[in-house]
Amino acid sequence: MSVEIAERLASLATKIQQQRAQIETEEATKNAFVMPFISLVLGYDVFNPAEVVPEFTADVGTKKGEKIDYAIVKDGEVQILIECKHIGAPLNVKHTSQLFRYFAVAHARIAILTNGDEYQFFTDLDAPNRMDEKPFLVIQVSDLDSALVPELRKLTKDAFDIDSIVNAAEELKYVGELKRVLAAQFASPDSDWVKFLTARVYEGAFTQKVREQFAGLVEKATKQFLNDRVNDRLKAALGGQALASDNTSVSSSDASERVAEASVEQSRRSDGIETTLEEIEAFQIIRAIACSEVAPSRISQRDAKTYFGVLLDDNNRRPLARLWFNTNQKYIGLFDSEKNETRHPIESLDEIYRFADVIRQTVHFYDSKVVSATPVG
Repeated sequence: MSVEIAERLASLATKIQQQRAQIETEEATKNAFVMPFISLVLGYDVFNPAEVVPEFTADVGTKKGEKIDYAIVKDGEVQILIECKHIGAPLNVKHTSQLFRYFAVAHARIAILTNGDEYQFFTDLDAPNRMDEKPFLVIQVSDLDSALVPELRKLTKDAFDIDSIVNAAEELKYVGELKRVLAAQFASPDSDWVKFLTARVYEGAFTQKVREQFAGLVEKATKQFLNDRVNDRLKAALGGQALASDNTSVSSSDASERVAEASVEQSRRSDGIETTLEEIEAFQIIRAIACSEVAPSRISQRDAKTYFGVLLDDNNRRPLARLWFNTNQKYIGLFDSEKNETRHPIESLDEIYRFADVIRQTVHFYDSKVVSATPVG
């Protein structure tokens, strides 16, 4: 189910990329992006007022006739309130005043502030029946963190469980805030961060001269650390593919040895072929899509000088896709029943999900041919 949600989010991301320049009003933002999110991602019927109430009104004190853009109803109770802003508009606390007021009156436990691309999710962790000032979950459709998709699934109509959502909200909130703090420090380390790290490696007094020296060292070490992590991820992806194609059990030391061997082999290749992290990530997406039809171990990869191939059963006569990533414009090549290839331009890896049905059909076509060719009796 999470894979299906990820595919729908990827489709919506493509729509945002293609149409955002033409969207000039808040109302257009709701129609183009927010209603599809409510319908396709969260699974609620936007045309059923028993599920989705547009322009929801609940008088609050002296504030009469104020409206919230949408209220989502489940089991006869308002569960989610949604306030929308124009696509591209920055989202901040001043935009949440209506949500704050309506949150208590409507007895909702979830509030969403969105501009059609970014979605901020709030609940009442700090005080019961009072909306928190900081979101517990932030999702940007056009730059999706796939690790958050399972959390988003808890808010869908079929899986909605308010207790599960609220129980996970506190951890999500602080993990999200910590990640943003770390990202800021990695981008531009401040004085306190430099001092904190310096104290772990330098025993002398933290003078101004030491501060200036280590400010540059911390920034340099941070960049090298991030590069090392990216390289480790590439090694793991290459090693993981080698292990996935064989069903035998191996020890952790053997696994590490294979990963190391794959990495050394990759770095020493003299045929001009270079497998990139982006190609590996794209391969993992295609394999995840094809897993609905066949076992993951049957999906393999072969890199060539001009393209990166994805195959069924490691068989060149059963190509599922080709990744043409060696030029400024990236393409994914897909195949019809006659094995004719059509290249489709893509701007981001998320766009691969747009072709999920084609990839599955190709897998099914090859498998059905095998079945039909198998002699009976």
